[in-house]
Amino acid sequence: MQADFMNKKKKVLVAMSGGVDSSVAAALLKQKGFEVVGMYMRFFPGTARQNKPISEEKSAEAAACMGIEHYTIDLSSEFYKEVINYFIKEYTLGNTPNPCVVCNPFMKFDTLLTESRRIGASYIATGHYVRIGSDPETHRFYLKRAVDKKKDQSYFLCLLSQRQLSQTLTPLGDISKNRVVEKAEALHLPAAGQKESQEICFIPDNDYVSFIREKAKAGFAKGPIMDKKGNILGEHRGYARFTIGQRRGLRLSAPHPLYVLDIEPNKNAVIVGPEERLYKNRFKANRLNWISGQTLKSPLLVKAQIRYKHRAQEAIVSPKGHEMVQVEFKKPQRAVTPGQSVVFYDGDTLLGGGTIIRDRT
Repeated sequence: MQADFMNKKKKVLVAMSGGVDSSVAAALLKQKGFEVVGMYMRFFPGTARQNKPISEEKSAEAAACMGIEHYTIDLSSEFYKEVINYFIKEYTLGNTPNPCVVCNPFMKFDTLLTESRRIGASYIATGHYVRIGSDPETHRFYLKRAVDKKKDQSYFLCLLSQRQLSQTLTPLGDISKNRVVEKAEALHLPAAGQKESQEICFIPDNDYVSFIREKAKAGFAKGPIMDKKGNILGEHRGYARFTIGQRRGLRLSAPHPLYVLDIEPNKNAVIVGPEERLYKNRFKANRLNWISGQTLKSPLLVKAQIRYKHRAQEAIVSPKGHEMVQVEFKKPQRAVTPGQSVVFYDGDTLLGGGTIIRDRT
């Protein structure tokens, strides 16, 4: 953590989901001498949250166990408008969005900062596995991968601003997940032993197709499945059911496996081909954020990561106007997917990120 712990009575507002990570983050801060206040952010209206493995009730129980103040803030309306609508829209455009990357800066961190000012807290904190620090010479804050590389979540925080980083504590960045679990068990926290959810928080059973279909008609009309030459090979039941690199659900008979290479919403078409056609070494990205706050002026050698589980690879990122960059990998990468985030690293330091766009040029 980057805070100076000499002042033991600084107040910190902790985002508490009820899970192990955020509960232990709050406990560690309390042990450091902070005055800790826990806040649960309710993203789902009515009783929908009751079906989630991590709940408002567990958050309150964890706070009670630690003897800290706790309250809930209802963000269900804002969450639907800013995150769920974005998620649905991107799929109807033929993209594969990453809602967590959008939710973190514009819902979670902005809300935490607003609430911290209201209650007089000096810091905000989360249970993310990431390290935040500052450069004494430039006075700018930086974001680094967690010590536990398997749990590192810096990818999801690529859109954070200097203002957000300057007030954020991340107690779990320097410790392992195993140590966090041990800590939860030692403190008898309610979340100890709780299984982690790997699903998108607002998608029941991870069935995103059914979720989108209930709320949008675009992207679910029947259309052609074609090869790169325009030959029609079959029929799909909606391009929103597919993402780049997908093989299942095509229902095609072919002498070799076929994969989704592209989606063309204007033609209501899904483009397929052999796996080797999935590899590309060049693409463009927009919606850029540079952690330093400074815009890229010239080509830069980085390690680029194109999805959460992707291993970052060497690439050159070059400015293409004020709002766009071109990314060129040294070696072609599989399934570069429009809508997903691309994140740039220098070693363990996260430089920034953006959104992969569909480039027809």
